[in-house]
Amino acid sequence: MITTPKNVLTTQEVAARFHELAQQEKWFEIQEEFFAENVKSVDPPDSPYLGYAEGKAAVRKKGEDLVQRVTAVHRAYTSEPLVTGNHFVVARELDITVDPHGRIQFNEIMLYEVKDGQIILEQFFY
Repeated sequence: MITTPKNVLTTQEVAARFHELAQQEKWFEIQEEFFAENVKSVDPPDSPYLGYAEGKAAVRKKGEDLVQRVTAVHRAYTSEPLVTGNHFVVARELDITVDPHGRIQFNEIMLYEVKDGQIILEQFFY
C-alpha cells in the first residue's frame, strides 16, 4: 500500500487563511484550525491585560477570559499579513471597553511562527 504524505500548508497559505478568518473576527476558528497543541501565546511582560499561556487549551482560555470581559467593541482592524520564512505578522488595532480597565486602544503587532502548517507561537507587541 502506498501512502502519500499529509498535505502541509505553507506559511503563506496559513497566513492567507488566517487573514480570511481575521477579517471576519473569527479568532477562535483560527485557533482551532491552526494552533498546534503546544502553541505559546506571549504578551509583553508588563501588560496589565493579558499574559503568557502555553498549550492549545490554555491559549484558548486566555482568549475566552478576555472576550468575557469585553463590554463593547468600538473598532477592530487587522491588516493583511506580511510573510517571511516561517513567520508572518499583522497589525491589529482595537478600540474596546474591557472590565475593569474601561475603554482601551490596542495598536499592536501580532507575530506568528508556523511549523509544519501549524502556528506554534503567537507574540503580541503593544
